[in-house]
Amino acid sequence: MTAEYKVHGAVAVITLNNPPVNGLGLATRRAVVEGVKQAQGDAAVQAIIITGAGAAFSGGADIKEFGKESAMQEPNLHSVIAAVEQSTKPVVAAIHTVCMGGGLELALGCHYRIVSPGTSIALPEVKLGLLPGAGGTQRLPRALGVEAALNMIVSGETVKSEMLAMAPGQKLFDKLSASAESLAAEALALAQDVGERHAASSEPLPLVRNLPCKHPLGDAYFGFARNMVGGMSKNYPAPLKCVDAVEAATKRKIADGLLFERELFVNLMWTPESRALRHLFMAERAASKIADVPSDMPVRNVQKVGVIGAGTMGGGISMNFLNAGIPVTILETKQEALDRGVATIKKNYEAQVKKGKLKEDKYAQRMALLTTTLAYDDLKDCDLIIEAVFEELGVKEAVFTQLDAVAKPGAILASNTSTLDVDKIASFTKRPQDVVGMHFFSPANVMKLLEVVRGKATAKDVLATVMKLAKKIKKTAVVSGVCDGFIGNRMIEQYSRQAGFLLDEGATPQQVDKAVEKFGFAMGPFRMGDLAGNDIGWAIRKRRATERADMKYSRTADKLCELGRFGQKTGAGWYDYQAGKRDAIPSALVEKLIEDHRKELGITPRKISDEEIVQRLVYALVNEGAHILEDGIAGKSGDIDMVYLTGYGFPIYRGGPMHYANEIGLGNVARAMERFAQNPLDDGKFWQPAPLLARLAAEGKSFS
Repeated sequence: MTAEYKVHGAVAVITLNNPPVNGLGLATRRAVVEGVKQAQGDAAVQAIIITGAGAAFSGGADIKEFGKESAMQEPNLHSVIAAVEQSTKPVVAAIHTVCMGGGLELALGCHYRIVSPGTSIALPEVKLGLLPGAGGTQRLPRALGVEAALNMIVSGETVKSEMLAMAPGQKLFDKLSASAESLAAEALALAQDVGERHAASSEPLPLVRNLPCKHPLGDAYFGFARNMVGGMSKNYPAPLKCVDAVEAATKRKIADGLLFERELFVNLMWTPESRALRHLFMAERAASKIADVPSDMPVRNVQKVGVIGAGTMGGGISMNFLNAGIPVTILETKQEALDRGVATIKKNYEAQVKKGKLKEDKYAQRMALLTTTLAYDDLKDCDLIIEAVFEELGVKEAVFTQLDAVAKPGAILASNTSTLDVDKIASFTKRPQDVVGMHFFSPANVMKLLEVVRGKATAKDVLATVMKLAKKIKKTAVVSGVCDGFIGNRMIEQYSRQAGFLLDEGATPQQVDKAVEKFGFAMGPFRMGDLAGNDIGWAIRKRRATERADMKYSRTADKLCELGRFGQKTGAGWYDYQAGKRDAIPSALVEKLIEDHRKELGITPRKISDEEIVQRLVYALVNEGAHILEDGIAGKSGDIDMVYLTGYGFPIYRGGPMHYANEIGLGNVARAMERFAQNPLDDGKFWQPAPLLARLAAEGKSFS
């Protein structure tokens, strides 16, 4: 799509029309320049309005152009803004709903700006590891003031138009319309007025670029800003470059400032951090697209949700739907369990109220949507029922057999299983097409990730419904096929196995944790085990002993569990814990347990570098991810990255394990694996590259 040109009396109106957010793609940019040119050549036109069709003025760059030549083809956004600024007839930006990034930079190039109340205003480029590259760092400080502009640019956060319109001395907006509905008429009146005035006057048109830009404290202020921003943006270069660019606006002529901004923008484009953040941006949007499910697939109506189990997971899952205004019925087998579950939900909400994150009336509204029951019959009017019971197939069978008997036709039956076979679970019903996995991550009311597990019989409209519902409850949903552990837990098992082998060979839990945390993980494998509960992994290894006797593990974790050291919940795990605290204290007992285990195996411990620790853990994830792609469990490598970025604490600025491997080079990853395979303690299987990884490495290609 492009932009529409219409004339209303003496005013030409250029309407950006590139759904969904009027991205400034090449065709749209050309149409704007052509529209300005056409208005210039029409003697009857005295003024020009630029506005946006639909639900946005403009969201900025067109994401469909990311990484393509067309993104920089002429007219680029600088050229469009220059055409607007150089117009001999006044150009009015009629801004509404959404005005972000390049859209705001375009508006700043206009001679006048009128905005409707409630419009979201932002320069969010920093969230992609960039800075505004079309004059935003030079014009916004002139229009809004240095401090307010720097805060917006460095944070990338949205500010409502009425807040900015009230800022003392601001020249960002000439007028705030009475309402969104009256914007068009008020913009037309403003354009007619300024058009008539400038037609009768030889005065130059007002330009933001000509406004003064100074800060009274000068170097002292920017020194303070650098200290603050640097402390908050570790591992991200863009925020500090934003400070440099805004400082340049206060010290350089506008033309020189624009050149400096462009230089910084181009340099940031090449940083691995920006590549990772842009990959995340695209992968998050691509995750919602399923190859064989049309985007216009009709979805089922979900107006009421049932949750089976009022424990930690069941309560957290319920809160997601209550937060979204969807009624929930929680089922438990005993009244005491129900009471405990509801008390926990109340406690969580009350904590939010105490911190000022939730208003009392909203808390009351959410609790009013919650009902409880001990009878399956009370779930018969639910449109979606999610079980969150003990992770054992016999327990799941009992639940789904009863659900099959009481749930209404067309109800979606979902399992929160983290590892079990969804196809087997579906077989417990006479409606396998209605069964799907919805694997929430703990705490379910906080963690963004939702693995949507597609069974072989899962209906397409069920998938479409769950994916749409995930957005409503503010989750990042990723589709997985059926296998043991799905995407996330299947990969983390290999990561955990390798962590155990590192202990056998000479590392300590704290060394392993510190190495991967320095790499950027939110938490190392042993601290993570203590938090989740070491007994969970123990149960999986016991199951593996019968199902996969060939799969080798370090015995240290089993020995730890045999001592009852399950982690924080028992006050002892890989680390010791003090009552009421979560600080991980190195344990002399665990250190001796590991040493004794090495002696049993006849292993002489060796010094292991942090680099080796990180490579072995991360490449274990990468190799299993390659198997998952090859098996068709994940549709694309970006889906795997989304799972690890939103559910497992992989460092965002590294873009996820598969993207990180692409950055390192798959050939380098494969060679490192060959080196690790030479370890005499390796079983000869672990470091065998997945066929997909080996092929792509040999061909010099990447997962993307």
